[in-house]
Amino acid sequence: MKQSLLMEKYPVFELEIPKSETSCASVDDIIAALKAKIDAHPKVADIATFDHYAHTTSIDGTIAENIKAAKNIVFCFGVALPNPHVLAVRPRSIGVADMGDHFHLAFLEPPMEVATKEMEAWCKALADKKA
Repeated sequence: MKQSLLMEKYPVFELEIPKSETSCASVDDIIAALKAKIDAHPKVADIATFDHYAHTTSIDGTIAENIKAAKNIVFCFGVALPNPHVLAVRPRSIGVADMGDHFHLAFLEPPMEVATKEMEAWCKALADKKA
């Protein structure tokens, strides 16, 4: 995974998976695989899947030409609620875009290292076959 700063302030983790390196054929397949990881984790709650592409299309928004589909899976690692400030960084989401020849996965860096490691592992596990 690659780390970068989006708009010079948001720490983002990103992974590009060539379609030849995953058994997933679509954004829906990737979302289903991530949902299985979320559902299997005893401390993570699945919240929703948001079809960002459909939403943006429905409001006549702009979508980059190379994006064929885009969804976010929304979930929460909330293992503690020590103060109301943490609500600003919850819940988490992983965005998945179909870019034609590859999938692009991205998520904002969580404030908990254990969540970061888990989300990284979930994304990397999707590259389950070699080209």
